[in-house]
Amino acid sequence: MAGRRSAQWYAGDDRNSYIHRAWMRRGLPADAFDGRPHIAIANTASDLTPCNAHLDEVARSVANGVYEAGGIPLDLPVVSLGETQVRPTAMLWRNMAAMATEEMLRANPIDGVVLLGGCDKTIPALLMAACSVDLPAVVVPGGPMLTGTFRGVPLGCGTDVWKLSEEVRAGTLSERAFLDSESSMIRSKGHCNTMGTASTMGLLAEVLGMTLPGIAGIPAADSRLLAASHATGVLAVDLVNRDHRPSAVLTRGSFHNAIVALAALGGSTNAVVHLLAIAGRAGIDLTLDDFDRIGAEVPLLVDLQPAGRFLMEDFHRAGGLHAVLAQVADRLDPAAITVTGRPLVEPLPAAQVWDAEVIRSRAEPLQPHAGIAVLRGNLAPDGAVIKPAAASPHLLRHRGPAVVFDSVEDLHARLDDPALDITADSVIVLRGCGPKGYPGMPEVANTPIPAKLLAEGVRDMVRICDGRMSGTAYGTVVLHVSPEAAADGPLSRVRTGDMIVLDVPARTLHVEADLDTRDPSPEFLAALARPKRGWERLYVDTVRQADTGADLDFLLGASGDKVPRESH
Repeated sequence: MAGRRSAQWYAGDDRNSYIHRAWMRRGLPADAFDGRPHIAIANTASDLTPCNAHLDEVARSVANGVYEAGGIPLDLPVVSLGETQVRPTAMLWRNMAAMATEEMLRANPIDGVVLLGGCDKTIPALLMAACSVDLPAVVVPGGPMLTGTFRGVPLGCGTDVWKLSEEVRAGTLSERAFLDSESSMIRSKGHCNTMGTASTMGLLAEVLGMTLPGIAGIPAADSRLLAASHATGVLAVDLVNRDHRPSAVLTRGSFHNAIVALAALGGSTNAVVHLLAIAGRAGIDLTLDDFDRIGAEVPLLVDLQPAGRFLMEDFHRAGGLHAVLAQVADRLDPAAITVTGRPLVEPLPAAQVWDAEVIRSRAEPLQPHAGIAVLRGNLAPDGAVIKPAAASPHLLRHRGPAVVFDSVEDLHARLDDPALDITADSVIVLRGCGPKGYPGMPEVANTPIPAKLLAEGVRDMVRICDGRMSGTAYGTVVLHVSPEAAADGPLSRVRTGDMIVLDVPARTLHVEADLDTRDPSPEFLAALARPKRGWERLYVDTVRQADTGADLDFLLGASGDKVPRESH
């Protein structure tokens, strides 16, 4: 057993090793401690994280694979974050989940870990933890749900919530019909079936090299996910035997490939914040500008909601991730490897597109240039992002007067007021929604369109916010404005009526005003979060800005897996 990390707990004849072994003898045979790899299954299953509720079943398949390969599987429940349930926003606790998982992996007698995630923040948090502790690790994405239908039409969860709710407000859909669609929206186990953040991060975990090749995108209800989970359990034991750690997999080339894939997939803007945070833990010098430099000229090949028409079940049927990567193979770093130790690009020549409507060819893309655009100017000195693939082309160059809201509550109170002075040419500015200000940088940036404009047929307008929007959302929305208003960013001093100039092709965002002569409004300052205790206090005091990944300043980098002191 000497040489295994778990031997530091179990090997020997002294009192401490006795205690460690004895308390684990609740069904484990004596040879569980003879040198077999002990594999934690970091499991984010929770009834309050509906998209991850099936991961206990996945964990059983992983455990069977670990046993088959001669290892000892150990269930390790970790912090679970349900995007649809927790308030004020799941993003507030992404870093806490990462920190707690890191600490539990380091503190326990394990040699490797299988990371089970699904809903938006769980895979990023697990990858951040894995980088910081750097034990052999592999991810199993929980997979998207199957397609639900309503009145014969497929429903994209998230995306169609935004669409249908706006039609109710516009008076073109009855409230009864809207509520009737509720039971059809979620058809099966699994995360959102659009190319939202959950689907994006599951796919990018594979592009980063951190999954069994071919697993990402398998629907949660598909039996092949359980077979792949079993194979991942086998692989986890092999990773320990080879001492193959995340630090050997995650290179700058891995993140280069993730940015290329993000553009080709039409993935979520939230991936920008998550990839920056993961890179920060892995010690990779990734910047906001890398997303524009690497991804700007990559074509959009996947016709999925919210940027297109289809859903994740269609994507898997059409050939899935490998079929997309094969189309942009010339833009990928061929040296990047996966947890198997083999190059990411190795299986791509055999990949085929089985439905050219869902996955377009390089010659006939959905859009020729689809990467996340990074904007700078006097309104966003440290950057802001926009997803051109989900925006209205006619609004990508726009000049209009600001209509400013000092908080989400202010927005809700005034947006539908018939007396509000707002037109389709106005620019909605919502502030106080960044990491510090809300706190947690919530998905509120895709604000509703004012009711009176909806009645006029308006379905999109320029919106600017220091918060995020759901990966399932769409529209001409400028996000992640940095520095945020709560960090004394220029957004805090914009006033209603200021002319704002957005020029996505030129990558600029300006306000025609002398902001340096102004103070923030009292109403804005009064609405900012000022927690006095607990995690929120720690978060607000130490969180970094969105342009660096919104991690906590003291969590950057890694501490490794060493724990020198005994507990008894």
